[in-house]
Amino acid sequence: MRLIKKIGLALTLGAALISSAALAQQQFVNVLTGGQSGVYYPLGVALSQVYAKAIPNVRSTAQVTKASAENLNLLQAGRGELALALADSVSNAWQGVEEAGFKTKLDKLRGLSATYNNYIQIVANADSGITTLADLKGKRISVGAAKSGTELNARAILKAAGLSYADLGKVEYLPFGESVELMKNRQLDATLQSAGLGVASIRDLATSIKVVVIPVPADVVTKVGDAAYQPSIIPANTYAGQTADVPTAAIPNFLVTHAGVSDELAYQMAKTMYDNIDTLYAAHNAAKAIKRDNAIKGMPVPLHPGAERYYKEVGLIK
Repeated sequence: MRLIKKIGLALTLGAALISSAALAQQQFVNVLTGGQSGVYYPLGVALSQVYAKAIPNVRSTAQVTKASAENLNLLQAGRGELALALADSVSNAWQGVEEAGFKTKLDKLRGLSATYNNYIQIVANADSGITTLADLKGKRISVGAAKSGTELNARAILKAAGLSYADLGKVEYLPFGESVELMKNRQLDATLQSAGLGVASIRDLATSIKVVVIPVPADVVTKVGDAAYQPSIIPANTYAGQTADVPTAAIPNFLVTHAGVSDELAYQMAKTMYDNIDTLYAAHNAAKAIKRDNAIKGMPVPLHPGAERYYKEVGLIK
């Protein structure tokens, strides 16, 4: 009997040690996204699901946030392993630009991959009389959540167009979904949203009320004075009622991690993403612009060594 008890105790201890070892190996990947009506969120959810399924011992989640600036600050604090963020926000974070929401240089940031472009999409109620950037004077507009990537884009574009928030009738700092609801209720005249083409919030708005997509001319884009801003086009019929191409600015998005993430996990995050890229393409139309050949182009922060290992493995880095 005493022998049986000893064997039983040994088995229990062995099981506990195995369980502890398994738990010790378990890793967490928290993907920092944005509001649920933008592109970051469905893309982040798809990524987290892919990681949870394909990377051994990984638990992965997607977190709703205020997007770029908040994501980068959370990464620096170690409160996430991967984040989507706009190029200019990443650059400002690396430099520690306080007016952009970064009190100090975020020196732990490391790059994982370029993704798709955001497009500055300024949409006005057709009844507001707004057809140009100059027409925004005295009007009610939402510019995105305060200190978000969208709001930083709004400041840059308006300044390049010779406008400031003081010139506007009312400025609201709201996420995409809330901005759209206020426009539907005639409480706002326009919304500026920096997002991938075909973003759900604007599609929803354009099918609810008659809207006008406001052009951002190439000369205004050039006046921003930041290489991250490039003249581009919102193709005709991207949204209901938009029958012609509309000029605007495009800004790249990046997937960013931090130095505290192990080389092996960063390698797995990069590899698994590209091994399952069709899943991301299915998550949102904007994601179809993600190409491995462009993964390290324009990266504003140092590449994570784990991601670098993957890109060397596939011949992207010699």
